[in-house]
Amino acid sequence: MSVFRSIVFSAVVSGLIAGSAVTIVQHFGTVPLILKAETYERDEGQSATTPAVSVAHEHGVQSSGGHDGHQHDAHEHDAAAWKPAEGLQRHSLTAAANILTAIGFSLLLAGIYALRGGAVNWRDGLLWGLSGFVVFTIAPGLGLPPELPGVPVASLEQRQIWWIATSVATASGLGLIFLQRSAWAASLGFCLLVLPHLFGAPQLADMHTEVPEALSHRFVVAVTITSLLFWALLGCLTGVAYGSFTRRQRTGA
Repeated sequence: MSVFRSIVFSAVVSGLIAGSAVTIVQHFGTVPLILKAETYERDEGQSATTPAVSVAHEHGVQSSGGHDGHQHDAHEHDAAAWKPAEGLQRHSLTAAANILTAIGFSLLLAGIYALRGGAVNWRDGLLWGLSGFVVFTIAPGLGLPPELPGVPVASLEQRQIWWIATSVATASGLGLIFLQRSAWAASLGFCLLVLPHLFGAPQLADMHTEVPEALSHRFVVAVTITSLLFWALLGCLTGVAYGSFTRRQRTGA
């Protein structure tokens, strides 16, 4: 039970700090780019002339994480869609989502520390945090880079399947290479790292968009840097917090 408390407490503290910090970074880094892309999305929707099909509708689905590659009735979308109001509501929901995400990943890191046993410090946390960055950002991003609103993408289900499979394969491959330390494990691990990219991520044949390529490139860079800061900070904080809680429990403080 004491180990469980250490995992939970360290995850909550670390996730709260890291999630709040990344929200601030996003406010100055990625959010302005998203708002800029949304102006192109609205302009494209207003200039569309195809009957019964709203281009803005299609991209609106994508911007909320679920462009399915098909054309839907605009009325059905308007009835089902919901977007937070600009200002305090949008910023508050973004911060809450970041904090909850950070707590979830911190629970994963703290669980790994507990399974490994032994003392944990910020250096150990940094290494595991960077591993998380590779698993959840770099590897999936090679096939599915972050996309701005207004950029057509493949169906949500296909992208989710490929993203999850790539993250699992990458995590397994890195584990075999760095934790097993044998020739067969290194060979199998390398195959797992490469396999998802040999299959390739789901892509659309028609990628026409009004969003400038330079803006998309800046967004990918901004998201990658933000993710690097997030994982490095989360790993260090979780390592320090978990190490501190476990030491206090051992000494009875």
